[in-house]
Amino acid sequence: MIRLTVAQAVVRFLARQWSERDGVERRFFGGCVGIFGHGNVAGLGQALATSTEDLPYRLSRNEQAMVHTAAAYARASNRLATLACTTSIGPGATNMITGAAGATINRLPVLLLPGDIFSTRAASPVLQELEDPRSYDISVNDCFKPVSRYWDRINRPEQLPSALLAAMRVLTDPAETGAVTLALPQDVQAEAYDWPDELFARRVWHIPRPRPERAALARAAALIASAERPLVVAGGGAIYSEATERLMAFAEALGAPVAETQAGKGALPYGHPLAVGAIGATGTTAANALARDADVVIGVGTRYSDFTTASRTIFAPDARFVNLNITGFDAAKLSGLQLVADAREGLADLAEACAGHSAPAAHRERAAELTRAWDAAVDAAYAVEDTPISQAAVIGAVNAAAGDDGVVVCAAGSMPGDLHKLWRPSGPGSYHVEYGYSCMGYEIAGGLGVKLAAPEREVFVLVGDGSYLMMAQELVTAVADGVKLVVVLVDNSGFASIGRLSESVGAERLGTAYQRRDGGPLPVDLAANAASLGATVLRPESVADLRKALDTARSAAETTVIHVRTDRLADDVPSSEAWWDVPVAQAATTSTTYAARETYEANKRSQRLHLTPPA
Repeated sequence: MIRLTVAQAVVRFLARQWSERDGVERRFFGGCVGIFGHGNVAGLGQALATSTEDLPYRLSRNEQAMVHTAAAYARASNRLATLACTTSIGPGATNMITGAAGATINRLPVLLLPGDIFSTRAASPVLQELEDPRSYDISVNDCFKPVSRYWDRINRPEQLPSALLAAMRVLTDPAETGAVTLALPQDVQAEAYDWPDELFARRVWHIPRPRPERAALARAAALIASAERPLVVAGGGAIYSEATERLMAFAEALGAPVAETQAGKGALPYGHPLAVGAIGATGTTAANALARDADVVIGVGTRYSDFTTASRTIFAPDARFVNLNITGFDAAKLSGLQLVADAREGLADLAEACAGHSAPAAHRERAAELTRAWDAAVDAAYAVEDTPISQAAVIGAVNAAAGDDGVVVCAAGSMPGDLHKLWRPSGPGSYHVEYGYSCMGYEIAGGLGVKLAAPEREVFVLVGDGSYLMMAQELVTAVADGVKLVVVLVDNSGFASIGRLSESVGAERLGTAYQRRDGGPLPVDLAANAASLGATVLRPESVADLRKALDTARSAAETTVIHVRTDRLADDVPSSEAWWDVPVAQAATTSTTYAARETYEANKRSQRLHLTPPA
């Protein structure tokens, strides 16, 4: 037995958890990120300060940001590792809820350790306590329940072992993973207890690779063998399961083009003959044209979001789906034939079961022709050298600077859609756009997590002025910890994507410009702000200057912010020729809204339920 406080026991336990897949073991927790207040400083703060365990602590500057950092770390680690996050009770805890929602939506493991109210209730109501007349057992941490895959409150030391093991079960289960919350009452954190030695033994969590059920595999192979115009849709699961080589081999044998979701982008490198780029509302014209004609769609690790399916308008009414996914919930979507399995193992079995069948050569030739046309459109967009610099030219310059070892990180605004269309990935891990939650403020915090997980890679953060103003604080963390980022701050004095969307639905771009009440420009200098936070700042005024600035930033040892002015009213990116369902007012006083409603109703008529049996 060993006598430790609850908080000390948590730290020791986390430091001794490992994950294993394919014979490779790694520490599951790369560290703990936290901000201390009265609700955790005497417990987890004391435990981390005096611990000799291998669980490094980093000070974050924003509680939401720390969860974004942990989620990005998990994604860059293919869900085989993550970070723990600790805060005080009250606003520190509730600030993490947005990050928790993003992690769960994106199926990424993060462990949240918020402080909680006194378990003994002797001093209630304590500072920051939410008093609920229905029960004294409710605190603000109950808000985490809907956005957590596992939630528990540790009211007694004896409850800790089972809670920790349950947390690890969920965090390491690729079908169940997401945010896990263990609420730790502040008095219980500091309480001592005699723990069994076995709780702190080195524990290895084996990440499973389940294979598809044989009868389902036979049905899937028969359906695929009937395909004349197959299309593969690669989602994040194809990358997390490290299935990209088998995906390539499967597509080549089948002669099926491969389109990619936001999370799946990079599953095939740019330039592969079967890589047709992004699909859906932010997709390429090549991928979307092939989707409209596909008779069998093979989804690999995708959850089929509305952007991927263009709000269920992109696939033919009679298209049939084979859905390979580790999660039965996602595999069942679009009435698909379900292959519930690990993507890598499932693709290997599918390739064997479909051996000898290949789509007609004309199908591959059409895919190549469509891709060449899209490539020409991207080349033209990248080549524009106007002033102010176009957003497409910014992306093109960063794409070139990133090279083979770079990672682009983004999350919100018009940039993710443009990146999905235009970015030419070098391979898995080179494209990191959080688009499940599309959370403003993710970018810099996420870039920090990527760099911590993959220090050998150059990390390029693309962030708009709107997101930057919401959460620039983690620049301080990067500077303090010596974590180098290249941050490209695109300043268009407002919201470009919501501005265009607002205009398209008759909302007249209301609230989408950063300006004075009288319409004049704001005297805001975001570059100066970045410099005040400790970053080196560059201010290119032309595309040529931007390329030089990127070279300078890439060769630098410290975090560099490149401030680029663009025009929010410009729409310089080729269209995806796809739709996204955003309702338009049925009653209005303006002609623009009436026109927008007519367009909306026309598009709504093309939506499909996809109820065709998979056969």
